Amino acid sequence: MSSETLDCLLPGQWATVAGLSFSDAKRRRLLDLGFIPGAAVTALQAAPWGDPVAYGVRGAVIALRRADARRISIVGK
Repeated sequence: MSSETLDCLLPGQWATVAGLSFSDAKRRRLLDLGFIPGAAVTALQAAPWGDPVAYGVRGAVIALRRADARRISIVGK
């Protein structure tokens, strides 16, 4: 497993979700939003100050704070 996390992606780059490091409720919510292991995710754009970042995952656009994106591990950047 890679030590890279979702916050490392630059706009236009994509990777595959490898895992989530969250506890129960937040983990369940992110899984429901499509951040499941094996799902392709693309960094779309960042806010002017760099936080949050919009990601495309399973046909949806989801904005995540960088602190949360740091807890999603990725492979294949």
